[in-house]
Amino acid sequence: MIAIYFLTLQKIQVMKHNIFLLVIFFLFTGNTLFSQEDKKEYLVVGIGFYNLENLFDTLIDPDTTKILQDDFTPKGQKRWTSKRYREKLKNMSKVIADIGIEVTPDGLAILGVAEIENKSVLEDLVKTERLKKRGYKIVHYDSPDKRGIDVGLLYNPKYFKVTSSRSVSLRSIDTTFYTRDQLLVTGLLNGEQIHIIVVHWPSRRGGEKRSRPRREAAANLGRIIIDSLQANDPNAKIFYMGDLNDDPTDISVKKHLKGVGKKEDMKKGAMFNPWESYYKKGIGTLAYRDAWNLFDQVLVTPSLMGDDYSSYKYYKSKIFSKAYLKQSTGRYKGYPFRSYAGGIYTAGYSDHFPVYMFLIKENNNN
Repeated sequence: MIAIYFLTLQKIQVMKHNIFLLVIFFLFTGNTLFSQEDKKEYLVVGIGFYNLENLFDTLIDPDTTKILQDDFTPKGQKRWTSKRYREKLKNMSKVIADIGIEVTPDGLAILGVAEIENKSVLEDLVKTERLKKRGYKIVHYDSPDKRGIDVGLLYNPKYFKVTSSRSVSLRSIDTTFYTRDQLLVTGLLNGEQIHIIVVHWPSRRGGEKRSRPRREAAANLGRIIIDSLQANDPNAKIFYMGDLNDDPTDISVKKHLKGVGKKEDMKKGAMFNPWESYYKKGIGTLAYRDAWNLFDQVLVTPSLMGDDYSSYKYYKSKIFSKAYLKQSTGRYKGYPFRSYAGGIYTAGYSDHFPVYMFLIKENNNN
């Protein structure tokens, strides 16, 4: 079935001092965008990130240093039963299955995730009814985080092939703090090498000011990884994604990670952060005390920018905030519909909205 899809990809031509705006209309078939105006086809893929808000199994973990895990058991504080676990998996799979299908029926090719207990819960997730037909594969390493939560990566092998992966601990530069490792995955996106770094920076527990140095340290670790990749290949295509527990305008993101919100401001070492413009408009991915934050971000290196679509380039970013992901009534109407609220099980989804972006390139194989 062919559906008309209107992209805002624009070409600006200067002729006799007049600027003409050419809007390209695309026909969408599968993962191909066809331009009627310039007779070119563009391949499109989606990449995103989602904080799954405490995706735990129901088993008691023998590691007694993990302070949160035993809360998510049938007899624990959360009364986390098999029924609730299955319901959580079903909810998460619905969201993941829906992200990006407005452009591609296969959904996202790559999805970074946070707040997962272990590899087992991801294996259960990709086996759910909504996701199993996509054949998602998993990259996961255990982290030293005291809460017992990790980051991970789901990917569709139809589009992405992993060539290497490793987990980088924040303790490599700060030995006083246990938190989530930063996951580095390198692979081939339809034959084109990319690098994905999935993170979940330290929280604001204890106050934003007191906890800020830890997030700055996490940002510094991110820069070390990015700089290392770029030293080996100045044109490396890198995605830095995750729950940063800071907004796009905070010093950790702006100064330490070198994120910029405008393409024209990108200089050597900078990363484009499309979420800064969202945040400045008051749009966020989570809400707290009647204010919105935008902690969930995906930043990209300059090699993914520009209008040379002979290889994959960044096209557009979106926040996935469908109505079913929002509180529908009450004081918190419009907030993310979470699994627990005030300690009471609500059978919701997550306290974060997912974020995602599309990449496009010319299809020269037709």
